[in-house]
Amino acid sequence: MGPAVNSSHRPATQERNPIAYLRRLTALLVVLMVSGCASAPTRHTSSPPSVVTLGDSVAAGAACGCDPFPALYARAQHATDVDLARGGATAADVRAGLGDMRDDLSSAAEVVIMIGANDMADVFGQPSRYASVAAGVENDVAATITAIRQLHQVPVIVLGYWNVVQDGQVGAAAYGTDGVRDAARATSLVNQALQEAAAKTGADYLSTAAAFHGDDGGRDPTGLLSPDGDHPNAAGQAAIAALIPPLQGSLP
Repeated sequence: MGPAVNSSHRPATQERNPIAYLRRLTALLVVLMVSGCASAPTRHTSSPPSVVTLGDSVAAGAACGCDPFPALYARAQHATDVDLARGGATAADVRAGLGDMRDDLSSAAEVVIMIGANDMADVFGQPSRYASVAAGVENDVAATITAIRQLHQVPVIVLGYWNVVQDGQVGAAAYGTDGVRDAARATSLVNQALQEAAAKTGADYLSTAAAFHGDDGGRDPTGLLSPDGDHPNAAGQAAIAALIPPLQGSLP
């Protein structure tokens, strides 16, 4: 017979203390869970940028029955549209109302301003007053931009006008040849004032004249205007929105 086998000598794999094994297993699971949490990427949720628009009935979309250019532009930039434009507003109105807009302006990624037409429309037909009104527009818009920049440094775009009163076939019928020339002069003075205000404050000025009148200034803008001849229709609003450059940092 061979040597007797000592039944007390069992393989090492069988010499396990169940309680100790469970403790080690639990500790391992805790380590794995902590490591997994530490290495998991942190998700940051952020709100889309906002574009704040200050202005008059053009930016408010009057007589259009469509989305005005602020909404069209913001949508194209994947941004939130904060359109604070109001029909009938003047440059002085916008300046005076900045206190109520502080929260929106303080968080804006960009501010667009289109104001000054009503200032000049109120004195249209009184050429001797055009220069002083234009000077007031320049002063109010420059002060508005300065106040915005004091809240925080934000890009500001100032839009000019194709006409501060009626245009196209409606304007020609209402004013006649001399009146159309007078409207062009009044519009030019307002646009010069807006351009100067932008230059003084480091804002960007964009003309809308070519979009409505063509590069040579001779195109009839009637097709871009509402029946009142004063406000853009859907095509006109889209033409203005297309002029504004892409928002810095926006999605393609």
